[in-house]
Amino acid sequence: MELDLLGEHADRAYAILAGLVMPRPIAWVTTLNEDGTVNAAPFSFFNVFGDDPPLLIFAPGDRPNGTPKDTALNAKRSGEFVVNLVSEELKEAMNGTSATLPHGVSETEHMGLVTAPSSIVAPPRIAAAPASLECKVHSIQEIGSNRLILGIVHRVHVQELLLDREHLRIHQEIYHPVGRMGSPNWYCHTADLFEMVRPK
Repeated sequence: MELDLLGEHADRAYAILAGLVMPRPIAWVTTLNEDGTVNAAPFSFFNVFGDDPPLLIFAPGDRPNGTPKDTALNAKRSGEFVVNLVSEELKEAMNGTSATLPHGVSETEHMGLVTAPSSIVAPPRIAAAPASLECKVHSIQEIGSNRLILGIVHRVHVQELLLDREHLRIHQEIYHPVGRMGSPNWYCHTADLFEMVRPK
């Protein structure tokens, strides 16, 4: 079946693309509101896109009324954000921070999440996250109703047990972040791994 995502099936583009391009990593983004409270929200239109410089992109969709979400407003205003990655143990808390709360209510406080200071950006990290990436905004691209926030990763915090200190590699066999699958409510575990050696 052929689908026209710019025409007849445009209203189903999100469901179709989100249901096909998966699993997707989850960017659990912390930013600071204007009053200094911590905003935390998950986004699955996210990935890393290079290493020189270390570049990631996430796309916070707009609210149903078409206005930008707090994460987008905060990142644009301050030029800083932190991407926290989501472990199995944090999946419920991550999901809880996707709820729409009254303006000024911090998701981290609402969910009882402990934060830790970042090293070079003002927004804090989620202390229990397996890894956190401190980022400064490189640029923000708006394409139609899509808002892409490009960030340069300045610092990485990773739980010590996940890091092979000798080779500075992540122990893939014990790192199992949660992945996002199709809409509206599907997620996946990432513990079922296999290796394939790239041919020379």
